[in-house]
Amino acid sequence: METTSISELWDRVVGTQPDPPSWLVMATALIAMGAIVPNGLWRVSRNVVTIAHEGGHALVALLSGRRLEGIRLHSDTSGLTVSRGRPTGLGMILTAAAGYTAPPLLGLGGAWLLASGHVTALLWTAIGLLAGMLVMIRNAYGALVVVLTGTVFFLVSWLGADRVQAAFGYAAVWFLLLAGARPVHELQRKRGQGQATDSDADQLGRLTHVPGGVWVATFAAVAVVCLLGGGRWLLGL
Repeated sequence: METTSISELWDRVVGTQPDPPSWLVMATALIAMGAIVPNGLWRVSRNVVTIAHEGGHALVALLSGRRLEGIRLHSDTSGLTVSRGRPTGLGMILTAAAGYTAPPLLGLGGAWLLASGHVTALLWTAIGLLAGMLVMIRNAYGALVVVLTGTVFFLVSWLGADRVQAAFGYAAVWFLLLAGARPVHELQRKRGQGQATDSDADQLGRLTHVPGGVWVATFAAVAVVCLLGGGRWLLGL
């Protein structure tokens, strides 16, 4: 019985689900936009972007051979990822560049899974990434946010019908794709006001001798390209 249950669970995760109706795809895009544009909702929903941002730093730090010390998520939606290794070089450059590009790139990967009909696989991939991130969280607020987010994904994947899973998955992916540009805009606005002098873009500027503004433009370009590509997949174009 246990073997059968594991096999059924595996088949459920890697199996495909029917494509949702086009009205649901469009409705979830509007819902995602509604969580991004109003400032009041953005102050809450931006926590999800921070999780993806710091998770991007952490994952690339590990992949580039750096030693990950820990991740902190703060109630003002800022975050900090600390890794040890060479203070210069390709690994440090990739780690610094991974933050602002992570949300739209994750959205693009999610759009590919959804376009392939792998809604449940998308949800369980998110759960796995959140579980791995939780191990490296070093403050209570960060742990709370990650646990709550992971719990929502788990409940939807375990209890939700196919239509519910599809709606949640599409809304989450639309959110990552659409939300990718707003933090970049906020970063440039702060830089224009003389703030955020130690931002990812400015760190990259010091590491590469390429102006920070060019890196901001690069972040924005990644967000736009991912939105266009991911949007085409989600809309079935």
